[in-house]
Amino acid sequence: MAEIKLREDYIKLGQALKAAGLVDSGVTAKIVIQDGEVKVNGEVDTRRGRKLVDGDVVEYQGESIQIKA
Repeated sequence: MAEIKLREDYIKLGQALKAAGLVDSGVTAKIVIQDGEVKVNGEVDTRRGRKLVDGDVVEYQGESIQIKA
């Protein structure tokens, strides 16, 4: 499981996918999120601006990202 270290209080879902290298652009992130392909803490979330905080887990195409403070 990949980890993303927070530099601030949160990171947005689209930014997290891009930072982890799971998508190549913000546009791609927007599309896969809106299409319901991304889960946050086990539930589909279609909000690209969803604020992720310490402890959240993002899943996309069999890959997981853990958000750490």
